Amino acid sequence: MNHIFGRSTAHQMPTAIKGDGCYIIDESGKRYLDGSGGAAVSCLGHSNENVKQAISEQLAKLDFAHTGFFTSEPAEKLADLLIENAPEGIDRVYLVSGGSEAVEAALKVARQYYLEIGEPNRHKVIARKQSYHGNTLGALAAGGNEWRRAQFSPLLVDVSHIAPCYEFRGKKTNETTYEYGQRVANELETQILELGAENIMAFVAEPVVGATLGAVPPVKGYFKRIREICNQHGILLILDEVMCGMGRTGTLFACEQDNISPDIITIAKGLGAGYQPIGAMLCTDKIYNAIKVGSGFFQHGHTYMGHPLASAASLTVLKEILERDLLTNVKQQGNKLQDHLNEVFGQHENIGDIRGRGLFRGLEIVSDRSTKTPLDASKGTAKKIKAAAFDAGLICYPMSGTIDGKNGDHILLAPPFIINDDQIIELVDKLKIAFDKTL
Repeated sequence: MNHIFGRSTAHQMPTAIKGDGCYIIDESGKRYLDGSGGAAVSCLGHSNENVKQAISEQLAKLDFAHTGFFTSEPAEKLADLLIENAPEGIDRVYLVSGGSEAVEAALKVARQYYLEIGEPNRHKVIARKQSYHGNTLGALAAGGNEWRRAQFSPLLVDVSHIAPCYEFRGKKTNETTYEYGQRVANELETQILELGAENIMAFVAEPVVGATLGAVPPVKGYFKRIREICNQHGILLILDEVMCGMGRTGTLFACEQDNISPDIITIAKGLGAGYQPIGAMLCTDKIYNAIKVGSGFFQHGHTYMGHPLASAASLTVLKEILERDLLTNVKQQGNKLQDHLNEVFGQHENIGDIRGRGLFRGLEIVSDRSTKTPLDASKGTAKKIKAAAFDAGLICYPMSGTIDGKNGDHILLAPPFIINDDQIIELVDKLKIAFDKTL
């Protein structure tokens, strides 16, 4: 009898029994190339000896100490290393157990910040359509994917959503890429003026949109304009790097490539590389000090935040990324992956766009390249490609609803940072097998 309440009740999943670098092995011995790192999580691959040793050594010393009473050495060291490499102005780290928790913490600290500085009217959040910020209620409300929100909408707080920076679908033929970016960025200011700046506390966005759009990067100048608008109206900029951060796009923090610093950043997934559940909300000293000199207490918390084992694992993951210069590998192998995808799928009649940064790549599936017409949503193409790829021994991350939550399909790829040239070829070849079988 199986008593697991899984993600789907439709079928029984195979049992994973072992990890080996870029591969996961099931109970039958079948090997699967982890082409999406699960959900952009396994950045170091599986069974990294240094991380396993760090967990074992920490377990021998201290398993758990509640943060209502203690801090811990690995948590302190992890926070120091994160801030040492964080964008300018970021100074404090609030450790949690995952991405949704990090986003909830970001929204709550933003609200409390304005209460502490005497601006209690600021409570509204603006985010973007087709964004994803997590599945807890606050994070889900901020997210702009209608498929994920629909059945829970009566439970969600009201959040305003503007257009994403989605050049493939949004740029007009009579405007330059820069003009397009400025136009969609200025939607933020229009929304601020409509709602009243005195009522708004934060704008939330993913620097490179992951699950719901398929590795869509911003155009040049977009986030610079967003930062200007937030500054002008005294609004906090929250960047959600849960999926695209921690080296996934080629820099430790994805926003580095857009030359901006947010007020708050959320990270997870690659922060722990899957070895332990962990996430973090990072914020400026200005936000932290407002609470410190005000109430002196952040009215929020989780039992397992700052967990010593998770912190020890994450500290070693971060050291592996930095000391082994895996960021350089992400850039190099990301370019190779993009080149091979272009070679195999660049002229494919059902591929409209191949995009992304570093080892974070997306392919948008269409029925007609020239018109960008999506496939019939009722066909469930993304699910079929996922199943065909899995059968071929490839784990990838297909998703439907790319355009509006219902229409459009894409494939997200986010392999481990240690992927080699032969494995890139294997990944693309197996994806081609899945496409041929499905389409």
